[in-house]
Amino acid sequence: MSRVVFREERCKGCLLCTEVCPTEILVQSDRFNKQGYKVVCVKNGDMEGCKGCAFCAEICPDEAIIVYRSKKDSEESEELEEAHV
Repeated sequence: MSRVVFREERCKGCLLCTEVCPTEILVQSDRFNKQGYKVVCVKNGDMEGCKGCAFCAEICPDEAIIVYRSKKDSEESEELEEAHV
């Protein structure tokens, strides 16, 4: 299973990551970081929906997202990336 980690102190709440997520599991949370920005989280804390494509991490201008891929999910994400191009 792939896993998304948010470095909330870097997040500025731009929501670009929520726009590019093909499984739509990323949402704006009700929490604020120390800078006063609403941060992003995984919807309902359900990481099962993450395919490991890392589109969110690639588009994040503040490098606030890290994606850890499992081997199986890595193969699936390559298929997603090919279909997305």
